[in-house]
Amino acid sequence: MRKWMTMLALLIGMVASAQNAETLYKEGKALYDKKDYAKAIVKLRPAAEKGHKKAQYRLGRCYEKGNGVAKDEKQAFKWYSKSAEQGYAKAQYQVGKCYKEGEGTAKDRKKAIHYFTLAAKQDNADAQYQLGKAYLKGKDVPADEAKAKSLLKKAISDEKDGKEILKKIKDDAANGDEDAKRMLALLKK
Repeated sequence: MRKWMTMLALLIGMVASAQNAETLYKEGKALYDKKDYAKAIVKLRPAAEKGHKKAQYRLGRCYEKGNGVAKDEKQAFKWYSKSAEQGYAKAQYQVGKCYKEGEGTAKDRKKAIHYFTLAAKQDNADAQYQLGKAYLKGKDVPADEAKAKSLLKKAISDEKDGKEILKKIKDDAANGDEDAKRMLALLKK
């Protein structure tokens, strides 16, 4: 009986801790959305330290942008990675971007492709765009025009980010970017 009581107390403690992390995250995100970054950090950091994947991602954004904390690419990468390990697509995309650009970690295109793939499978439009571009160019993946087209179409069809991605492709093409010109031609086929 005593063993069960101890286990029940531990379980209640874990649930209370999880709820606390969720509450901290929600409060921190609300402050973040209001651009009150210094106060947001006070809420996001403890939630992230308790393992809240969205708080970890948001804390990574703060470090990447220097919002409420000193800009620190290594800290951004650390928090994105913790969130990505829990399967959070936005964080997986950011980890891929860090590896691609060498931000906060060494450049590693193969790892970038891995994380972009994880995020793209969860319908992250930015990751789909990056992968589509990679398949079109045959960079770190076998060139595959059909796969590139499919990924790019998914990216530009995304309700939230699709219009912005298409605008970026069009703007880049207008500025002479040959890859963007190829993407537009492929999307018209």
